Amino acid sequence: MPTRRYEIRIAGRLSARARDAFVDMDVHAVPPETLIADTVADDEALYRLLALIQSLGLSIVSVEQVAPEAPRPFPDAGLGSGRSAAG
Repeated sequence: MPTRRYEIRIAGRLSARARDAFVDMDVHAVPPETLIADTVADDEALYRLLALIQSLGLSIVSVEQVAPEAPRPFPDAGLGSGRSAAG
């Protein structure tokens, strides 16, 4: 099964503790909400992500499947390591 990318909008802004729960995911403040984006392998992985959000007491505004993320340039392309600012 191919991977799918989802954007999940959460009501409000996340605390540093809550942000730390979303390791290796893109988390961006988009006032008045927070956008969490990640690629999941299957429905079970999506359900685990949604369960994590629920366990933190966060309110989901929307869940949307989006186009897959563009491949990232190699680290020696001058952008350094880690997540890019755009995504």
